[in-house]
Amino acid sequence: MIPFMNQDFLLSNDTSKSLYHDYASKMPIVDYHCHIDPKEIADDIRFENITQLWLGGDHYKWRLMRANGVNEEYITGNASDKEKFQKWAETLELAIGNPIYHWSHLELKTYFGYEGCLNSETADEVWNLCNEILKNKDLSARGIIQKSNVTHLCTTDDPIDSLEHHIRIAKDKSFETQVLPAFRPDEAINIDKAQYLDYLDKLSQVSNIKIDSFESLCEALKNRMEFFDSLGCKTSDHGLEFIMYYPASDDEIEKIMTNRLAGNIPSYEEVLKFKTALLLFLGKEYHRLNWVMQLHYGVKRDNNKRKFKTLGPNTGFDCIDDSRNSSAMLADFLNALDQTNQLAKTIIYSLNPIDNSAIDTVIGCFQDDTAIGKLQHGSAWWFNDHEMGMRDHILTLSSLSLISNFVGMLTDSRSFLSYTRHEYFRRILCDIFGTLVETGRYPNDRRILKKLIEDISYNNSIKYFGFDN
Repeated sequence: MIPFMNQDFLLSNDTSKSLYHDYASKMPIVDYHCHIDPKEIADDIRFENITQLWLGGDHYKWRLMRANGVNEEYITGNASDKEKFQKWAETLELAIGNPIYHWSHLELKTYFGYEGCLNSETADEVWNLCNEILKNKDLSARGIIQKSNVTHLCTTDDPIDSLEHHIRIAKDKSFETQVLPAFRPDEAINIDKAQYLDYLDKLSQVSNIKIDSFESLCEALKNRMEFFDSLGCKTSDHGLEFIMYYPASDDEIEKIMTNRLAGNIPSYEEVLKFKTALLLFLGKEYHRLNWVMQLHYGVKRDNNKRKFKTLGPNTGFDCIDDSRNSSAMLADFLNALDQTNQLAKTIIYSLNPIDNSAIDTVIGCFQDDTAIGKLQHGSAWWFNDHEMGMRDHILTLSSLSLISNFVGMLTDSRSFLSYTRHEYFRRILCDIFGTLVETGRYPNDRRILKKLIEDISYNNSIKYFGFDN
C-alpha cells in the first residue's frame, strides 16, 4: 500500500518522479490570475487563526460544508472561528475523492509542517499547531507569497479602481514579488444590470470623461486602460456566460446606448449586440497595448436566489452552464479581430469540460508567428481543477495542439495558501509525461523533457505575458 500523500504523491512511475523532483518542483510560480485583495498584500496582513486564513471567502469549502448539512451559522455566520474549524474538519474527513482533501493536506504540509490527517478527532491538534505557527513573521500575507516562491502575481481589478494598493506595493522595494493589476471590465459591459447607470457615473468621474454615448464609454475605458498600463498591467480578464458574436452597425449600438442612458433596459438581442461591440473594441485595444485577453465563460451564477439575497455573490451558488454554441461564435469573434490583424494574445477558459476539444480546434485556426502559442486553452478552471479535469485538459490539449507552449497553472483564488495548486498541477503533468515515456510513446530525452516541464511550469508564462520586459 502506498502511504497517503508521500513525496511521490500522484507520480506513478520512476520517470514521472524524476521529472517532478528534478525539474518541476524547483520552478518558481507565476500566478497570472487570482482574486487576492491587493490591499491585504499592501498591508501585509496577518491572520489570528487558521479559520481566518483558510475558510474566509473560500466558497469551495463552503459548498462541501453545505453538502454535509452544516448550518450556515458555522459557514458564513456568527459562530466562533474555532467552531467553524471544527465543522470543517468534520466535513473534510468525508471528502474522499475530492481535490479539496488533497489541497487542504498539501497546504497543511507545506505551510505548517503537518504530516497527519485533519479530521474530527485531530481538529484540536491542528487548530493549535496552525495558530501557533501563524505567529511567525514568515506567515504574513507577503511572507506566504515569498515562501511559495511567487515571482509575479496578477490581481483582478475593476476599471474604476484607483490601484492605490498596487502603487504602495510597487514603491516598497523590500518586497520582490511583482504584484500587477489585471483589467476586469465586466461592470462596464453588463448593460442589462440594474446598477449600470450608477457604474457609468463612477467611471465618468475617475476618467474625467462624461459618458453620454457609446463612443464616450469607449474613450473612458481607453483612459483607464492607459492608467492600468502605466502601472505594469499585462492582461485583461472577462467573465462571460458564453462567447457571443452578434455584430451590429455603429448607429444601432449608439441607439442601444442612448436608450439605456435614458433608463430603459435593452432587449436580450440588444444586450448581445452591445456586448459584442464593446468586446470587439476592447479586444482591439488589448492588441494595441500588447496585453493578453482572458475570456472565462460557461458559468451560471447565483442560482440560489434565497441565499443570494442574504449572502450576496461569490458565496458558492454558481454552476456549470451549457456552451450555447460558444465554439462557433468564439471562432467568429476571434475572426472579427483577426480580419484587421488586431487579435491580441488570448487565453480561453470554459467551465464546461465538454468544450475542451472545441476550444483546442478553434485556437488552432488563429495561431501565427506574432507570438508563440498566441491562442491558449486556459488551465482546467474552477469546477475542473481536480485530477480528472486537469488530466482531461492536458491530454486534449496535447492531442490537438502543442502542450509544450502552454502557459500552465493559475490559482484563480482568494486564498493565500492556494499556491499548492501549482504543485498539484505539476505532479499531474509530470505523471502524464512520465507515463508517455515509460510506455514508449515519447523518447526519454532528458534535455527536451527538462525544457518542457520547466517551460510549462514557469518559463512560458513569463515570456507570454511579457513579465521579462
